[in-house]
Amino acid sequence: MSSRHHAQQHADAIHSPPPQPGVQRRDLARLALGGLAALPALSALPALAQGRDAAAVPPAAASNVNRSAPVPARRLPRLGLALGGGTARGFAHIGVLKSLVQAGIQPDVVAGCSAGALVGAFHAAGFTPWQLEEVALRVRDSDIADFTSAGKRGMLAGDTLFRFINDLLKGARIEALPTRFAAVSTDLRSGELVVLRTGLVAEAVCASCAVPGVFLPREIGGRELVDGALVSPLPVGTARQLGCDIVLAVDVGSRPNRAALSGLYEVMLQSFEIMGRSLALQEAKTAELLLQPDTSAYASTNFNARREMIQVGYEAAQRALPELRRRLNTPMRVRTGAL
Repeated sequence: MSSRHHAQQHADAIHSPPPQPGVQRRDLARLALGGLAALPALSALPALAQGRDAAAVPPAAASNVNRSAPVPARRLPRLGLALGGGTARGFAHIGVLKSLVQAGIQPDVVAGCSAGALVGAFHAAGFTPWQLEEVALRVRDSDIADFTSAGKRGMLAGDTLFRFINDLLKGARIEALPTRFAAVSTDLRSGELVVLRTGLVAEAVCASCAVPGVFLPREIGGRELVDGALVSPLPVGTARQLGCDIVLAVDVGSRPNRAALSGLYEVMLQSFEIMGRSLALQEAKTAELLLQPDTSAYASTNFNARREMIQVGYEAAQRALPELRRRLNTPMRVRTGAL
């Protein structure tokens, strides 16, 4: 039974209190290694009767119809999340996930870019949004930054971030996650989109988060990979390729509005945002549903407004729930054998 069916039978779950933080390390390990079970199974609904009364059709004609035209099957649509990049604004993704989980909605696939890849990977590994929030609120710069080991091509090496993610996920691999997941990155030499669907989760997330000039490029499979936002800041197409019918795209970006650009880091991120906005808006047009949490009051470098951005994401998702439920509960016709 899918989580959407479960939501219909237990509507009061929306008002249930969130899980308590402070879970045991062994529980996190179980979650990270697949403790939330496998992808939800979707059952086909009974086929609907079509056409005129069978008595009005001559026996021979009815026989021909039965042989040449199979009865159409129906099932509920599969949901995919496309979580966009946004640096510190990516905390809003956690709020979106809190709203969905409270409503009993679990995505069948998750695609993420940059900050969206980081949040999406933990959710695909089985972390609840409340566990994610706990991690997000307690993480310090020293947990993810390694200035001393950087080189001429970037301010941060990314190895500390890799260890942080890999330790929390206990070395999990993408292909073993309970929910199908992909992270997008960019080949620095060719400019091509690279979709990472296998290998260590931490490696893929670090590549997707490697803002050029900030992080050193991440080498995977002989390619130097950098932030996926250069080519696909809102990975709607990647989510669809993972196997879903409805894509809920979450764009946490905002029109650049910094009043002061005090240093190299701020200038680089501002330039990055300017380039990415038009791409994100184009990709957003291909999604069935688009969420745009209002993060305009917070700079993408403001890591001190984590609670506020999580709340902004939660409120945006709450407003979208009625339309999302309507779409998810509308059976769709599928070809025989395509269930």
